[in-house]
Amino acid sequence: MRVAKRTQNVSAALILYLFSFAALLAHPEEKKANAQTKADAGQAWVGARIIDGTGRTAIENATLFIRNGRIVAVGTKVKLPRGVRKIDASGKTIIPGLINAHGHVNDPSQLGIYLRDGITTVQSLGGAKEFEIREQIAKSSPDGFPHFYVAGLIQDSTAIPGAVAVTSPEQARQSVDELIRNKPDFVKVRVDDFRGARNKMPPDVYQAAINEAHKNGFRTAAHIVYLDDAKGVLRAGVDYIAHSVRDRDVDQEFIDLMKKRDVSYCPTLTREVAVFTYSETPSFFSDPFFLKEADPAEIAKLEDPKKQEAVRNDASAQWYKDHLSIAMANLKKVSDAGVNIAMGTDSGGGPGRFQGYFEHLELEYEVKAGLTPMQALVTATSAAARTLNISKDAGTLEKGKWADFVVLTANPLDDIRNTRKIDSVWIGGVQVPQNTLAATASLAR
Repeated sequence: MRVAKRTQNVSAALILYLFSFAALLAHPEEKKANAQTKADAGQAWVGARIIDGTGRTAIENATLFIRNGRIVAVGTKVKLPRGVRKIDASGKTIIPGLINAHGHVNDPSQLGIYLRDGITTVQSLGGAKEFEIREQIAKSSPDGFPHFYVAGLIQDSTAIPGAVAVTSPEQARQSVDELIRNKPDFVKVRVDDFRGARNKMPPDVYQAAINEAHKNGFRTAAHIVYLDDAKGVLRAGVDYIAHSVRDRDVDQEFIDLMKKRDVSYCPTLTREVAVFTYSETPSFFSDPFFLKEADPAEIAKLEDPKKQEAVRNDASAQWYKDHLSIAMANLKKVSDAGVNIAMGTDSGGGPGRFQGYFEHLELEYEVKAGLTPMQALVTATSAAARTLNISKDAGTLEKGKWADFVVLTANPLDDIRNTRKIDSVWIGGVQVPQNTLAATASLAR
């Protein structure tokens, strides 16, 4: 019976194929039209100011030509083929999609917030649900989410949410072996006593974790606070310092250790801001760009007088407030020394660390620390892409790269806060719709 049924199916398929072929021979112009439809002529933004993410001078009155999700050409003398859809971008500025090299994602809906705010790539640097979210994204439309990279469970001295406790070298090796079965983009260790509140991971343990990751071909990142710990993980071979050194000024030894192996440095200045700023209602709570995505329930909690009083009386919060200036000075110092700086925020890593908005606020704080607006933009584009090892596809507006970009109505080189003046966001050449949140929320159900 099965053989007979298969024969009938093959015969039917052959008849259908011959009928279709005859129809195409009879209507060659229809065949040509279909071929033209499949061959996307592309889109071109004409007359824009283009900041390409390399750090080079902005290109005035330029054209950005994209096709099939990739950049075809950028410049002032771009030749456009027939059929290209031209978009007048006069008076607008185009920048690469922003890259957050240190955030945290615990729910797919959070990715929609990042994307609508112009962050087209996110490194979620530690969490319990990251691999699951990555799988969900892989099964969905690729233009509804930022590019997503993960670390999985953090290797820590205490099993707090998003982390696993490792207290001996052998335990560290076993934990890393289990983690890398899921192929994380980084293996992260946390070396922090939380201002004396708990034990800190000792050097022999983080050395074992870093060695085990490297032995299997995986890169490593470190959460640190103190200069001595930063030097310790650098000597152990870590690939990425994922927070500022905050206790004291960095020295030449630290800079030499960073540059010896081309280790990237992520300042996360807004992480500190989130620790102490809610002692009162922050000024950005009235920023329309912030309010369009912020959760009103979270705002209400942070405006609660009891919450604000608790922050004012928190010794740890006060310590981070007092040391923010040190973190900012260290950012300027390592940047001037030629260390690769990757923009990151720790957004999503705790209450009041607002995803999407904090990436723009981070750029503002980088400029306050002494970076130029162009240098700040580089930290969030090509330098962050270099940190994530995705420079061949992302980080700059150059031929062959992903067509991920943000169209702005004002020039961020005049005022870095102009990155918030978004006209439209594009990922893979597709405009990000305002209902992305609804689409991503459906994945979580």
